[in-house]
Amino acid sequence: MFKQLSQLVLMACLSAGLLTGCSFSEKQEVQSLFGYSMGTSYSIKLVAGLNESRNLQLGIEGVLSNINSRMSTYLPNSDLSKFTEAPLDQALPVDPKTSIVVAKALEIAKTTDGFFDPTVAPLVDLWGFGPTPRNNEVPDEQQILAILDRVGYPAVSVDLNSHNLKRSEIRELDLSAIAKGYAVDEVANYIESKGFSDYLVEVGGEMRFSGQKPNGSAWRIAIEKPVPGEREPYRIIDVSDAAIATSGDYRNYFEIDGRRFSHSINPRTGYPIEHDLASVTVVMDSCMEADAYATAFSVMGKEAALELAERLNIAVFIIFKKEDGFDSIQSSQFTRKFGAL
Repeated sequence: MFKQLSQLVLMACLSAGLLTGCSFSEKQEVQSLFGYSMGTSYSIKLVAGLNESRNLQLGIEGVLSNINSRMSTYLPNSDLSKFTEAPLDQALPVDPKTSIVVAKALEIAKTTDGFFDPTVAPLVDLWGFGPTPRNNEVPDEQQILAILDRVGYPAVSVDLNSHNLKRSEIRELDLSAIAKGYAVDEVANYIESKGFSDYLVEVGGEMRFSGQKPNGSAWRIAIEKPVPGEREPYRIIDVSDAAIATSGDYRNYFEIDGRRFSHSINPRTGYPIEHDLASVTVVMDSCMEADAYATAFSVMGKEAALELAERLNIAVFIIFKKEDGFDSIQSSQFTRKFGAL
């Protein structure tokens, strides 16, 4: 009888352990989660037990789905789609998350003198990098000038108290260069709310790191050599408790008669970038901010990017093109964090 009772208790405990962990502790190892959301992929590595990590997946996808439903330019009922249809000078109530991201986007647009501009969407679409299918044609000057009249962040305002957006002129919002970073931050916050402190979160290439691996070593990241079609590391750094975003012109572009047209559009000129900056990696506490600044630095070019990074005390690593390959420069804050070149 006692033996049977013991077996029943053990079986009950094992069954409960599948849901709650019972009184057993799982081995803490680096677990991996993968999925798709926001039009891209995500991957997460965290130090946890196997069942613990699996129980997080649904919540993580809920976080990403909620952000996408509000900030997508493809979904007709998203906050951004409603903003495009809203009457001029009329306040549009939006989700608090949307207002936070738009406010930060407008702040960084002002700080970067418009090299980052969340109203650049019509230009991106004109050049074939938006929702409209690409025809690999170069727009003429009159088309570009006409679209430039619909670009300019000062015509957009946000009220963080009432969570309202307003536009004084015809404008569209595209948060693709900041929303992925925000999503990384939100997923990281969700993971921490569940009691985990050692993790790596990646959404569409933007990342945030916390803590360390089970053996006490730091997370490692390879900054890629900016060569199309290759995945070769240019530099490897150890990271903990930081967010990283990279922007470059070497993955999304089209060519006509040997001339490359990058997806990185200068909102001030209406044309794709043509300077020698190939990629820029930004390290900050906030992935949302790192994402936006990486875009701005990529557009403005290496000299202006390094100057602004020094002024704002941002850790930046820049790879630029040379006739015989690539070279790199970095901000003093990057040197303090990761060492000299």
